[in-house]
Amino acid sequence: MSNSTSSLFTTPSQFLVLQCSNPLIHSSTNITAKLSIKIRASSASSSSSSATAGVDLSTLQTAISKKDSNAVKEALDQLVENGWARKWSSQPYVSRRTTSLRELTTLGIKNAENLAIPSVRNDAAFLFTVVGTTGFLGVLAGQLPGDWGFFVPYLIGSISLVVLGIGSTNPALLQAAIDGFSSFFPDYQERIARHEAAHFLVSYLIGLPILGYSLDIGKEHVNLIDERLEKLIYSGQLDSKELDRLAVVAMAGLAAEGLKYDKVVGQSADLFTLQRFLNRSKPSLSKDQQQNLTRWAVLFAASLLKNNSKLHEALITAMANKASVVECIEAIEKAA
Repeated sequence: MSNSTSSLFTTPSQFLVLQCSNPLIHSSTNITAKLSIKIRASSASSSSSSATAGVDLSTLQTAISKKDSNAVKEALDQLVENGWARKWSSQPYVSRRTTSLRELTTLGIKNAENLAIPSVRNDAAFLFTVVGTTGFLGVLAGQLPGDWGFFVPYLIGSISLVVLGIGSTNPALLQAAIDGFSSFFPDYQERIARHEAAHFLVSYLIGLPILGYSLDIGKEHVNLIDERLEKLIYSGQLDSKELDRLAVVAMAGLAAEGLKYDKVVGQSADLFTLQRFLNRSKPSLSKDQQQNLTRWAVLFAASLLKNNSKLHEALITAMANKASVVECIEAIEKAA
């Protein structure tokens, strides 16, 4: 990655090459460890325990099961009228403005100037472990008697070369190994849950229906679907209003990590997702406008997360416990 990626002044288009190859531990995260805010549905597990006393959530559950975004919105709107879903679409209006890095730091984002630098923590740890382990075993094998003391260390040492060869010819396979290795980091699961819960919560607050999510290794994502937005995205006709909403959702995971940790490791997929939306927007934004949109979206998402920290923590717990989408929504509303 070039030096031009040293801050959020970098235009998101320079991150296209990273795609979703660095999952939240990676993070991210599309709309991949991943956002992955995918504009396709994911099935949500049904649960009869999701109903709150005095509130019928069966209509909502049915809509989610059918992957019907319009029905999901109607069910949630009805719950708002019934006085229950108070947080659904409670922040529907977003308005972009000029934003500086100082504002991100003032809000509580750690190392704001480095947010856009992709983390190599997992890659470096994996390669160091492979090289270090094979080197150590090679030294021990060198003590074997006779020809064994020559051939065995040679074979063990070649493992590192094989790993590098796989990374050159099939990066996805190497990434899968790195993703699995990353799960040994103590903060792995907490980072994933915090990152994806941020996408979920911000989407809910803004009024974009959620149909599913996953915290599985290499498949971390939150699935959103809105038929109207889907058509605008595919036709390349996203206007500035809808672009702003989607940008805030896309940057939510990065913002959540930035508020909690000194180093963000799941930003690649989030930035790739944002660039996807930018490429589908009309009118097109200049590089300076894209840079400002990135900073503003991080700031706005971080503000929502800070102002709704109890909801975020409750949702993290629910998602970590593999709660269904309806149960996650219930956790949000109970914490409100």
